[in-house]
Amino acid sequence: MTGTAPNASPEPHVDTSGASASPPAHRPVPRWAVPAAVVCGMMGAIQSRINSDLASELDDGFTAALISFGTGLVILLLLLAAMPRLRRVTGRFWRELRSGAFPWYLAIGGLGGAVYVLGQSFSVALLGVALFIVCVVAGQTVTGLIVDRVGLGPGGIRHLTPLRVIGASLMVVSVVLAMSGGFSSEAPWFLLALPMVAGVAMGLQQAINGRVTQHSGHFLVATLGNFVVGTAALAVVALVHLLMAGPPEALPTNPLLYLGGPIGIVFIAMAAYLAGPLGVLTLAMTTIAGQIVGSVVIDAVAAPGHLSVTTVAGAALTLLAALITASSRRRG
Repeated sequence: MTGTAPNASPEPHVDTSGASASPPAHRPVPRWAVPAAVVCGMMGAIQSRINSDLASELDDGFTAALISFGTGLVILLLLLAAMPRLRRVTGRFWRELRSGAFPWYLAIGGLGGAVYVLGQSFSVALLGVALFIVCVVAGQTVTGLIVDRVGLGPGGIRHLTPLRVIGASLMVVSVVLAMSGGFSSEAPWFLLALPMVAGVAMGLQQAINGRVTQHSGHFLVATLGNFVVGTAALAVVALVHLLMAGPPEALPTNPLLYLGGPIGIVFIAMAAYLAGPLGVLTLAMTTIAGQIVGSVVIDAVAAPGHLSVTTVAGAALTLLAALITASSRRRG
C-alpha cells in the first residue's frame, strides 16, 4: 500500500456544504472495481470468522471487537508516522473538521462498524447467525438505495432505476435462500430491529467514508478516522462490560486470531475508495455477495459435504444480484 491514493489530486477541494451536495460528475468506473469489491466482501467474511474465533477463545465478544479495532488502529498509526503525505492530508482534514469546513457528522463512519459489532454481540445469540445476516442485508440494501437517491455518497445522486431495484430485491431474496438452512429462532420478532439498525449503520458508514476519501484525497484518512472512532466507542462499551461481567479469559497465543484488525484495514480502505466510482448501493451489493460466497467457501472447507443445494444456489444468486445492480450504475 503506497502513500499516494489512486487518482487523488494533491489539493482536493470538494463542496461539503451539506449531506445532499452532489459532486459535479461520477468518477470513471475501473474494470477491476466490481471484482475488487467482491474480494473485499470475501475478506470481510474471513475477518468475521477470525473475530468470532477470538471471541470464543476470550469468552468475551466485546473485548474481541476492541482487540480487532485496536490492532488495526495501531497499524494505521504506524503508517501515519511512516508516510509524510498521509500526515499532511490527515492534518489538513483535521483542521477543516475543527473549523467546520467539513461537517463533523460525515466523519464518524467508525460508529457504523461499532454498531455492527454491538448488534452482532447482542442479537446473534438470540436470533441466530442466518437471521442476523438477512436482517443486516435488508437494512444495508434499503440504506444503499436511499443514500444513492439523496446523494449522500461521494458519487452524487443515482436514481432508482428498475435494474437497481430488481438487483437490490434479488439480493435480499438470495441471502434468505442462502441462509434458509440456519433459521432457528424463538426470540421476539421486535429483536429484528437490532440487526436492521446494524445494516443501516453499515450502509451509512460506506457513504460517509466515501465522502471523507473524496474530500481528503486519500482513502487512508477515512480508514484512520473509522478506527479512531470505532476503537473509542468499543473501549467504552468493553470497559462497562468488564465492570459488570469481569475480565475475559487469557489472551490466546495463536497469532492468526489477531489478523482481524489488519484485514479490517484493507476492507474499509477498499470500500472507502470504491464508494465513489461504484455508488453506495452497488458497493453494498458487491461486498455482500463477496461475504456470502466467502462464508460458503469457508464452511465448505471447514465442514465438507454439509452444504445444501439451496445455500450454494443462494450464494450464486447474490453474485447475479450484484451484477444486475452494477450494470445499472452508468444509467443511475
